[in-house]
Amino acid sequence: MGTQAVVRTVEGWTAVFRRKLSAGELGSLPVVLVLAVVWIIFQALNDKFLSPRNLSNLSVDIVGTGLIAVGIVFVLLLGELDLSVGSISGFAAAVFAVLNVNNGVPEWLALIIAVLVGTVTGTVQGFSVAKTRVPAFVVTLAGLLTWNGLMLSILGTSGTINLDEDGLVAKLTSYYFSDDGVAYGVAAVGAGLVFLVAHQDRRRRRAFGMPHRSLRGIWMRTGVLAVIAFATAYLLNRFQGLPLALLLFLLIVAGLDLVLRRTRYGRQVYALGGGVEAARRASLSVTWVQTAVLAVSGTMAAVGGLFLASRITSVSQNSGSGVLLLNAIAAAVIGGASLFGGRGTTWNAVLGILVIQSIASGMAITDTPAAVQFVITGGVLFAAVVIDSLARRSQEAHGRA
Repeated sequence: MGTQAVVRTVEGWTAVFRRKLSAGELGSLPVVLVLAVVWIIFQALNDKFLSPRNLSNLSVDIVGTGLIAVGIVFVLLLGELDLSVGSISGFAAAVFAVLNVNNGVPEWLALIIAVLVGTVTGTVQGFSVAKTRVPAFVVTLAGLLTWNGLMLSILGTSGTINLDEDGLVAKLTSYYFSDDGVAYGVAAVGAGLVFLVAHQDRRRRRAFGMPHRSLRGIWMRTGVLAVIAFATAYLLNRFQGLPLALLLFLLIVAGLDLVLRRTRYGRQVYALGGGVEAARRASLSVTWVQTAVLAVSGTMAAVGGLFLASRITSVSQNSGSGVLLLNAIAAAVIGGASLFGGRGTTWNAVLGILVIQSIASGMAITDTPAAVQFVITGGVLFAAVVIDSLARRSQEAHGRA
């Protein structure tokens, strides 16, 4: 009887997979497979790739750019693009460094001001987009130049400001919970919350007669996530323990995911991504939503910039430049957020930055030229965009887009 139940479950999953494949609704499955392939290849090339030390470093390295990518997801949900996030991240980090190091402002106050700088810059850009109806990429391109210029101005001729290695910001990426119980506790709480949220969603959908997951499916999904979470906790504990940066990253991502999925604001963001004119006719405040989304993007850029500064304990004229903007956008798109708007979650940014940073880490550990890294990352990004486009066409064919 047990074998028959397993066979029925497998057949059910196969049928669901075929239906989603034909409808272009595979979700995050392609990027998970890509991540698995990347890890397998680099582990075969160098057995230290999946070592506790390298995975621990990887878990911290993804945080700064990953937080910026989370903000990008909000903008992509509107079908827009924010090109200023790199400059905002550097500008906010520079504000913090100048206030704290050069002017003696307490770290906690300088940190709050730096984050608010990101919020204000994002709000200004969002309000400009909403009122002028100029595409966001044009407004934020102007912002890219403006905020970068202001960063260079406040840094002055010194160019580089070193942060206190024992300070609050430095500890964002240098502090680890050495007690094994913390990592395992976070894994247990995370798995429990996933089950409770899924079970509550099932009960609500069932009460209204809507399609819902089976209880067995919820248990299986939670079990898989629990195995991954506890395996990650075990590996992290074999090095230095759970990084504070990773814990904060996951809390922020989960919190913003709840905002998108469970609040009126989140529903408005998805609705606006489905069509601006339709949203206007539904009496949605387009100006407010667009402004708020760009404000979120600016805030996350500032927070990400502080984590990036924490990682190297310094701020320089190169902060926020280079491939940071490209990696943040690529992470959101590779992770599964649609360039066409209306589809994506904050967890897409996590998966996407994991792929990008895994490639970078694997290249470094195997002494592969950086040029190859750009080629591979570009190829993965191109594949993600093609899959996104094909999925949208399939959904349109099925009347779901």
